[in-house]
Amino acid sequence: MGYVKWEVFFTGLVLIFTSPFSSALTDSLDVTAMNNLYVALGYPPLRGWLLVGGDPCGENWQGVECVFSNITAIKLSGANLGGELGDGLHFLGSVILLDFSNNHIGGSIPSALPPTLRNFLLSGNQLTGSIPDGLSPLSQLLELSLDNNHLVGAIPDAFQQLTVLARLDLSGNNLSGQLPPSMGNMLSLSTLHLQNNHLVGFLDVLQDLPLQDLNIENNLFSGPIPPKLLTVPNFRKDGNPFNTTIIPAPQAAPPVSLAPARAPSSPKEPIWNHVIGPSSSPIILTSGESTKKFLTAKAITWIAVAGISIVVAFLLCLLLPKWLKAKQRDKIAKEPYFNANKGSTEKLKYDGSTFQRSFPPKLQHKQVMNVKSNTQSSIYTKDNEIDMTDTDDDILPPPPPPPPFPIDSDIENPVVPTIVSTTRHPVKSQNLSSVRVFTVAALQQYTNSFARENCLGAGNLGSVYRAELPDGELLAVKKLDNATARQQNDEEFLELVSNISKLRHANIVELIGYCAEHGQRLFVYEFCRHGTLHDALQMDDEIHQKLSWNRRIQVALGAARALEYLHEVCRPPVVHQNFTSTNLLLDDKLEVHVSDCGLASLLSSTSVSQISGRLNAHGYGAPEFESGSYTYQSDVYSFGVVLLELLTGRKAYDRSRPRGEQFLVRWAIPKLHDIDALSRMVDPSLYGAYSMKSLSRFADIISSCIQREPEFRPPISEIVQELLQMI
Repeated sequence: MGYVKWEVFFTGLVLIFTSPFSSALTDSLDVTAMNNLYVALGYPPLRGWLLVGGDPCGENWQGVECVFSNITAIKLSGANLGGELGDGLHFLGSVILLDFSNNHIGGSIPSALPPTLRNFLLSGNQLTGSIPDGLSPLSQLLELSLDNNHLVGAIPDAFQQLTVLARLDLSGNNLSGQLPPSMGNMLSLSTLHLQNNHLVGFLDVLQDLPLQDLNIENNLFSGPIPPKLLTVPNFRKDGNPFNTTIIPAPQAAPPVSLAPARAPSSPKEPIWNHVIGPSSSPIILTSGESTKKFLTAKAITWIAVAGISIVVAFLLCLLLPKWLKAKQRDKIAKEPYFNANKGSTEKLKYDGSTFQRSFPPKLQHKQVMNVKSNTQSSIYTKDNEIDMTDTDDDILPPPPPPPPFPIDSDIENPVVPTIVSTTRHPVKSQNLSSVRVFTVAALQQYTNSFARENCLGAGNLGSVYRAELPDGELLAVKKLDNATARQQNDEEFLELVSNISKLRHANIVELIGYCAEHGQRLFVYEFCRHGTLHDALQMDDEIHQKLSWNRRIQVALGAARALEYLHEVCRPPVVHQNFTSTNLLLDDKLEVHVSDCGLASLLSSTSVSQISGRLNAHGYGAPEFESGSYTYQSDVYSFGVVLLELLTGRKAYDRSRPRGEQFLVRWAIPKLHDIDALSRMVDPSLYGAYSMKSLSRFADIISSCIQREPEFRPPISEIVQELLQMI
């Protein structure tokens, strides 16, 4: 009896507390998903949206459409949303359309999505990471738009079930690798946009799809284009190194018989089945036309023979002099070059310049061998004679003089452009004497076709890939995105390469080489094994623990010296314009090397505002950015933000923190002159292993760098002196 009373009591309590919600229209799982989405998006000011509970269908939440109690669509295009999408979208069990296009949503694409989804629109956001494999269950998906984000890596092989997908847009990202075989299963695909990525390989997987609109411009696709794709009504393919210039050898003409034709056995029997010529169509001749057609064919035969004779004679006239010259060179090559006892010097001419070639005594004649053009020890000098003191009998005669541009030894028959500059600062060939020239094919080989696993990161101007040469040497390849690459012609790009190659400092990443082929622009830099300072502070616990207080001062000093070199030593001075912890690289000794130096000229007037906006959004932008101004003191401000990262171990902008702590500068400024607050904001991983005097001095340097007015910030040379006194 007592048990029954308690059961009734608890049942009543449940009814009392649940009665206010009994009239809610929306399915409870949908409400949970919407609450999660609201939190992930950073609590945007959307009408009706709530952190907990609510009734999206009954209360007409902004952008939400329902059928009965189920949410079927969320339309929030251009709603100025930030944050991320979170991991709760798959709870929307009946949603058909998700449109978050043209916002500022970051983070990665959710790996779990509603299986009922038909239209998924995320274009024009700031999504990062790779495309997830969770697309496979979306068997009802009709449209997928992921264009104009910051996605990297390869396209996943996850299209087996997307047989009804009609539109796929992946353009304007940093995708790499080859097209997956499963794309051949999308038998309803009519629109495919892949332009402005770094995709490689062949297009064979697309040839059997019912495409009506195909755009693959500005990628790295190669090989021949499948003939079926050439019939696509709207096919755009420019900006790819397709192998379409190889002309197949003409087929040999069939032998011509001059024997008289036999008499036809019947009036309708053909006399000759084919007219001479590889592209002619079969022609049937009746007996009434035999004599006339036979004479015509015979005349054509004699004309063909005469034409061939003329071509052969022309080729002999053209090639015979070259053969005679080659034979003469062979004859000269077999003669001794010098007097074996006294040595000799002979003058050579190359590219309009006179060179002298010297030979030591006792140097015996050997057969001349070809030497790679990037040899490090040439014995040719202009207007000077260099003696060779080695008297080893195995020394070979010297190679021909190298061209004025160094050619990478792994590249066969590279084409080096001749520079005729009319700009204010003309480019001279000797300015590039320390830089190597690479081809796209060679860099594809070294990066495994710019594979996802070799992608080191994506920046404002393009993506960076790890490259391994056949000899084991590691390099970093920065591939400019297509929009940036198109801003300069070949001459302007080579002038930029020349200017960057002159930046020589121990704390600046060295430019090793470059590539300018097929509309692609790539820089090849030295490789720093320990990655970026940002990664060391935020992701790599092992390196983070090695960043002691003294090591952080050394990192700050190295970065300051690099800026001092750019601002006050270089003529003309160089503004970095993108100084962040992601552009500070650490080598094996944890010494800093500043990257992206000298690349500010790649930013057009429109992209400068975009870069400024990103720097502001990521916490590095100086206040003067708001007026479109950027000076040397703006670099100093960004440098001060990096010092704050070294001090606190925090990110310059961290959306995962409470609103008041997301922007590091805003949070830190009130604490820099309060010794107790300053002590609490220091990176906990330092465990107090620093002096309060050093900490206070470091805070003073930071405070001077992040002054709101540019004229109140000190020149970088003064900061160098301040840091030197802390060592």
